[in-house]
Amino acid sequence: MERIKIWNDSPSLKQLDEICAALEKGALLVCPTDTLYAIMCDATNPKAIERLCRLKGINPDKTNLSIICRDISMAAEYARFDNKAFKMLRDNAPGPFTFLFKTASSLPKAFKSRKTVGIRIPDSCIAREIAGRLQRPLLTTSIEFEDDDFAINPDLIAEAYEGKADLFIEGDEGGLIPSTIVDCTGDEPIILRQGNGILK
Repeated sequence: MERIKIWNDSPSLKQLDEICAALEKGALLVCPTDTLYAIMCDATNPKAIERLCRLKGINPDKTNLSIICRDISMAAEYARFDNKAFKMLRDNAPGPFTFLFKTASSLPKAFKSRKTVGIRIPDSCIAREIAGRLQRPLLTTSIEFEDDDFAINPDLIAEAYEGKADLFIEGDEGGLIPSTIVDCTGDEPIILRQGNGILK
Protein backbone atom coordinates (compact mmCIF):
# COMPACT_ATOMS: atom_id res chain seq x y z
CA MET A 1 0.00 0.00 0.00
CA GLU A 2 1.38 3.35 -1.04
CA ARG A 3 1.31 6.17 1.51
CA ILE A 4 0.85 9.78 0.43
CA LYS A 5 1.42 12.49 3.03
CA ILE A 6 -0.71 15.61 2.60
CA TRP A 7 0.02 18.68 4.66
CA ASN A 8 -2.55 21.22 5.85
CA ASP A 9 -5.46 19.44 4.15
CA SER A 10 -4.18 20.72 0.81
CA PRO A 11 -3.10 18.15 -1.81
CA SER A 12 -0.85 19.25 -4.65
CA LEU A 13 -1.89 18.88 -8.26
CA LYS A 14 0.72 16.15 -8.69
CA GLN A 15 -0.69 14.25 -5.71
CA LEU A 16 -4.26 14.62 -7.01
CA ASP A 17 -3.26 13.32 -10.43
CA GLU A 18 -1.52 10.31 -8.88
CA ILE A 19 -4.50 9.52 -6.66
CA CYS A 20 -7.03 9.90 -9.48
CA ALA A 21 -4.97 7.75 -11.84
CA ALA A 22 -5.04 4.96 -9.25
CA LEU A 23 -8.78 5.39 -8.65
CA GLU A 24 -9.49 5.14 -12.37
CA LYS A 25 -7.74 1.75 -12.32
CA GLY A 26 -10.00 0.54 -9.49
CA ALA A 27 -7.89 1.39 -6.44
CA LEU A 28 -9.22 1.54 -2.90
CA LEU A 29 -7.92 4.39 -0.80
CA VAL A 30 -8.08 5.23 2.88
CA CYS A 31 -8.46 8.96 3.33
CA PRO A 32 -9.19 11.45 6.12
CA THR A 33 -12.50 13.30 6.19
CA ASP A 34 -13.98 15.85 8.58
CA THR A 35 -15.16 12.95 10.78
CA LEU A 36 -13.52 9.51 10.62
CA TYR A 37 -10.96 8.24 8.16
CA ALA A 38 -12.84 6.48 5.38
CA ILE A 39 -12.33 3.86 2.68
CA MET A 40 -13.15 5.24 -0.76
CA CYS A 41 -13.22 4.31 -4.42
CA ASP A 42 -14.47 5.66 -7.73
CA ALA A 43 -18.26 5.45 -7.40
CA THR A 44 -18.58 4.67 -11.12
CA ASN A 45 -16.24 1.67 -11.07
CA PRO A 46 -18.26 -1.55 -10.42
CA LYS A 47 -15.19 -3.71 -9.68
CA ALA A 48 -13.83 -1.18 -7.17
CA ILE A 49 -17.24 -0.95 -5.50
CA GLU A 50 -17.38 -4.74 -5.26
CA ARG A 51 -13.92 -4.77 -3.62
CA LEU A 52 -14.90 -2.08 -1.13
CA CYS A 53 -18.16 -3.78 -0.20
CA ARG A 54 -16.39 -7.13 0.22
CA LEU A 55 -13.73 -5.51 2.42
CA LYS A 56 -16.36 -3.98 4.72
CA GLY A 57 -18.80 -6.91 4.52
CA ILE A 58 -21.43 -4.63 3.00
CA ASN A 59 -24.38 -5.93 1.00
CA PRO A 60 -24.94 -3.05 -1.43
CA ASP A 61 -28.55 -4.15 -2.00
CA LYS A 62 -29.44 -3.76 1.69
CA THR A 63 -27.17 -0.95 2.88
CA ASN A 64 -27.45 2.76 2.21
CA LEU A 65 -24.47 3.73 0.10
CA SER A 66 -22.92 7.18 0.40
CA ILE A 67 -20.92 9.23 -2.05
CA ILE A 68 -18.58 12.16 -1.54
CA CYS A 69 -19.19 15.04 -3.95
CA ARG A 70 -17.01 18.04 -4.68
CA ASP A 71 -19.89 20.45 -4.19
CA ILE A 72 -23.67 20.88 -4.43
CA SER A 73 -23.47 21.06 -8.22
CA MET A 74 -21.94 17.56 -8.39
CA ALA A 75 -24.45 16.28 -5.82
CA ALA A 76 -27.31 17.53 -8.01
CA GLU A 77 -26.17 15.17 -10.77
CA TYR A 78 -26.77 12.10 -8.59
CA ALA A 79 -29.56 13.04 -6.16
CA ARG A 80 -32.95 14.70 -6.50
CA PHE A 81 -33.70 17.58 -4.17
CA ASP A 82 -36.05 20.55 -4.15
CA ASN A 83 -35.39 24.21 -3.31
CA LYS A 84 -35.83 23.60 0.44
CA ALA A 85 -33.26 20.81 0.40
CA PHE A 86 -30.92 22.92 -1.72
CA LYS A 87 -31.05 25.67 0.92
CA MET A 88 -30.30 23.15 3.66
CA LEU A 89 -27.32 21.87 1.71
CA ARG A 90 -26.11 25.40 1.08
CA ASP A 91 -26.37 26.22 4.80
CA ASN A 92 -24.70 23.02 6.06
CA ALA A 93 -22.20 21.94 3.40
CA PRO A 94 -19.32 21.48 3.46
CA GLY A 95 -19.80 19.84 6.84
CA PRO A 96 -19.93 16.58 8.84
CA PHE A 97 -23.28 15.43 7.46
CA THR A 98 -24.64 12.60 5.35
CA PHE A 99 -27.85 13.69 3.61
CA LEU A 100 -30.15 10.95 2.32
CA PHE A 101 -31.88 11.94 -0.91
CA LYS A 102 -33.91 10.17 -3.54
CA THR A 103 -31.66 8.89 -6.29
CA ALA A 104 -31.33 10.42 -9.74
CA SER A 105 -31.31 8.30 -12.88
CA SER A 106 -27.69 9.24 -13.56
CA LEU A 107 -26.39 7.30 -10.57
CA PRO A 108 -23.81 4.59 -11.32
CA LYS A 109 -24.82 0.98 -11.91
CA ALA A 110 -24.22 -0.07 -8.30
CA PHE A 111 -27.00 2.27 -7.19
CA LYS A 112 -29.62 1.30 -9.77
CA SER A 113 -31.71 -0.73 -7.33
CA ARG A 114 -31.50 1.94 -4.64
CA LYS A 115 -34.19 4.49 -3.93
CA THR A 116 -31.94 6.65 -1.74
CA VAL A 117 -28.31 7.75 -1.77
CA GLY A 118 -26.24 9.36 0.95
CA ILE A 119 -24.58 12.61 -0.09
CA ARG A 120 -21.42 13.75 1.70
CA ILE A 121 -19.77 17.12 1.04
CA PRO A 122 -17.20 16.97 3.84
CA ASP A 123 -15.44 19.90 5.38
CA SER A 124 -12.18 18.35 4.26
CA CYS A 125 -10.43 19.68 1.20
CA ILE A 126 -8.62 16.42 0.48
CA ALA A 127 -11.69 14.27 -0.25
CA ARG A 128 -13.55 17.06 -2.06
CA GLU A 129 -10.58 17.93 -4.25
CA ILE A 130 -10.06 14.29 -5.19
CA ALA A 131 -13.72 14.08 -6.30
CA GLY A 132 -13.35 17.35 -8.16
CA ARG A 133 -10.19 16.29 -9.97
CA LEU A 134 -11.68 12.88 -10.77
CA GLN A 135 -14.86 14.62 -11.94
CA ARG A 136 -16.86 11.81 -10.35
CA PRO A 137 -18.09 11.09 -6.85
CA LEU A 138 -16.32 8.76 -4.45
CA LEU A 139 -18.10 5.86 -2.81
CA THR A 140 -17.28 6.16 0.88
CA THR A 141 -17.63 4.18 4.10
CA SER A 142 -15.95 4.75 7.46
CA ILE A 143 -13.01 2.62 8.53
CA GLU A 144 -13.52 -0.09 11.11
CA PHE A 145 -11.48 0.02 14.31
CA GLU A 146 -11.25 -1.99 17.52
CA ASP A 147 -10.12 0.84 19.77
CA ASP A 148 -9.84 4.61 19.60
CA ASP A 149 -6.11 4.63 18.79
CA PHE A 150 -6.79 2.81 15.53
CA ALA A 151 -9.25 5.52 14.51
CA ILE A 152 -7.06 8.49 15.44
CA ASN A 153 -3.45 7.54 14.76
CA PRO A 154 -2.59 7.59 11.02
CA ASP A 155 0.24 5.08 11.46
CA LEU A 156 -2.05 2.57 13.15
CA ILE A 157 -4.78 3.11 10.55
CA ALA A 158 -2.23 2.45 7.79
CA GLU A 159 -1.06 -0.68 9.60
CA ALA A 160 -4.64 -1.97 9.86
CA TYR A 161 -5.29 -1.54 6.13
CA GLU A 162 -1.93 -2.72 4.81
CA GLY A 163 -2.64 -5.29 2.09
CA LYS A 164 -6.34 -4.36 2.00
CA ALA A 165 -6.27 -0.91 0.39
CA ASP A 166 -4.00 0.39 -2.37
CA LEU A 167 -3.43 3.96 -1.19
CA PHE A 168 -3.29 5.57 2.22
CA ILE A 169 -3.74 9.32 2.29
CA GLU A 170 -2.08 10.52 5.47
CA GLY A 171 -3.43 13.76 6.83
CA ASP A 172 -4.08 14.95 10.37
CA GLU A 173 -5.27 12.70 13.17
CA GLY A 174 -8.62 11.03 12.63
CA GLY A 175 -11.80 11.60 14.59
CA LEU A 176 -14.08 9.33 16.60
CA ILE A 177 -17.53 10.79 15.96
CA PRO A 178 -19.28 9.86 12.68
CA SER A 179 -21.30 12.20 10.51
CA THR A 180 -24.84 13.26 11.36
CA ILE A 181 -27.26 11.40 9.08
CA VAL A 182 -30.22 13.44 7.85
CA ASP A 183 -33.10 11.80 5.96
CA CYS A 184 -34.28 14.29 3.34
CA THR A 185 -36.58 11.98 1.41
CA GLY A 186 -39.79 13.20 3.10
CA ASP A 187 -41.48 16.55 3.52
CA GLU A 188 -39.26 17.54 6.45
CA PRO A 189 -35.68 16.49 7.27
CA ILE A 190 -35.33 13.85 9.99
CA ILE A 191 -32.09 13.26 11.89
CA LEU A 192 -31.51 9.50 11.89
CA ARG A 193 -28.18 9.67 13.71
CA GLN A 194 -26.80 12.63 15.62
CA GLY A 195 -23.09 12.72 15.00
CA ASN A 196 -20.42 15.34 14.58
CA GLY A 197 -22.60 18.16 13.27
CA ILE A 198 -25.43 20.46 14.35
CA LEU A 199 -27.92 21.05 11.55
CA LYS A 200 -28.66 24.70 10.80
